[in-house]
Order: sequence, then C-alpha cells, then structure tokens
Amino acid sequence: MSAATTTRLDAGERTVSRRWSGDWGRPPVPVRADVDVLIPTVGRIAELAVTLAGLCGQDDPPFSVILSDQSEDGAALEAPAVQAMVRVLRAQGREVRLFRHERRGLAEHRQFLLDQAQAPYCLFLDDDVWLEPGSIRRMADALTELGCGFVGSAVQGLSFLDDRRPHQRTSFEAWEGRVEPERIRIDQPSIERASLHSAANLVHVAEEVPVERDGWLAYKIAWLGGCVLYRRQALVDCGGFDFWRLLPPIHSGEDVAAEWRVMERFGGAGILPSGAVHLEAPTTVPDRRVEARDVIF
Repeated sequence: MSAATTTRLDAGERTVSRRWSGDWGRPPVPVRADVDVLIPTVGRIAELAVTLAGLCGQDDPPFSVILSDQSEDGAALEAPAVQAMVRVLRAQGREVRLFRHERRGLAEHRQFLLDQAQAPYCLFLDDDVWLEPGSIRRMADALTELGCGFVGSAVQGLSFLDDRRPHQRTSFEAWEGRVEPERIRIDQPSIERASLHSAANLVHVAEEVPVERDGWLAYKIAWLGGCVLYRRQALVDCGGFDFWRLLPPIHSGEDVAAEWRVMERFGGAGILPSGAVHLEAPTTVPDRRVEARDVIF
C-alpha cells in the first residue's frame, strides 16, 4: 500500500495518513487535514526541533503544521535540525507552512496562527513540548466524543518525577458524562485545579487513576497550557485571541483568557494520562507583570 488512505474524524473511524519511509520517494497524495497544528516560536531552535520530532511520531487523524517564527532573523526556520524535521513531516505527507511574523505579543501571534487555520480542529502546541506517539489521536477521540469546545494534554516536567506532591492533587475530579460549560475565575474554588498541572503531578494522578492503554479520562481543569486541541469554530465564535489589541506587547496568560471564554460557552477538559512533556527550557517571557486574564476578566 503506497497511497495514504483516510476516513473522516467526525465519523469516529480510524485513518491511515502518515506515509512510511518506503513511500518517501513517491509524490505525496494530498490528504485533507482534520487538524491544523499551530506552533508559535521565538528564540528557540533545539526545543522547536524536538517539538517537530514529536509530531513526526504521530499517526492520525490527518494533520497539517503551521509554524510561525517571531525571531528577528528567522533563525529558527533556517536551523538544520528544524529544517530536517520539516522535511520528514513533508515526506510523511503532512503539509507544513512556514511564516515569519513581526513580534507584537503572544496573543497577537496566536490570533495570526488561528487566522491561517482552515481545518475543523486546531491544536495550539508550544515550541517546547514533546508529544508521545498517539497523543493527537487520543485528544481528537476525546474531543469528538465529549463534544465540548476543547480538550488538552497538560504538559509535564519529568525532572519532577520523584517529587510527589499529594497536597497539590486533591482537586482532581473526573468529568462524569457530558462536559458542561464552566465559569472560572481566580477567586473561585475551581482555580485550585491549577496545581494539578505543576511539576509532574498529573503523572502521579495517572498512577493513582489508571486508564486503559491508548484510552483517556476527561477531568476538570482551571486551564491548560502548551497543548490544547480546539474545535476551531468554537474558538472563533468566542473571539479567539482578538483581545490582543487591549494588551501591551509584553504580557502572558493569553491562553488562559481564550480558554475561559470557550469554557463559558462550550466547556473544556483535560485528558488523563497526558502524553505531553515539557522540555523545561527557560521561558521566553520572563516579564509577567501583565496577565491577559486579569485585563480581560
């Protein structure tokens, strides 16, 4: 079998879209993407290459990659390791689009990427996150079954694997049945769920709440960072990141603000276990005096 065969994600059927190395020399057969993977990057090369390598290990649903670099010289896009992973993705049959974009802040960058997306689902993936093989499929299965606005795999720092923090895991609560819309604010008890995503807490929750291999369990969140799969239209209907105009160029928390708006209308959830690994590189946004959520809400 040399050509990719596909079925639709919405039908709940399995697909085969990643071409194996034996087919790399043949012209790719165009496959419509069900998911656009949106990656904003600035000032990172090694981490970005690892992130792309994680995507090379994903199978289905069919996806494309849209990568936007805000580095002044576009160095990340020209780096050999990044170029090599882009070539692998394209050989596998994935469309990869590369952009250089003026730096106007995190929220504006995410809005720019969202404006490029066309697939029914979009995965916002940070440039310092490695995904376990099968992660996109698990998130897509969860989002299709749950019917909410987004699901995500919270990033985990495996340097904390031996750092057990049971007091930060007490807020874990699985969703029973339908994921309902929620209103999250910093002065509400639900904000305590944020500690679930610190260190390697979610790895330890997965140890205590076993899930069948390749399966998933939806749980309640305060927000998710680094790896969030949206129903694109749900995010657009809630305004996306259009609030970027209200923010100074240096800010953080733009993903929280967007997620809270979607959660209020459509609901959102995390999935357990998470196959998303944080590379634990230094932040590219050390100045966090302006939190987007505080401005918007």
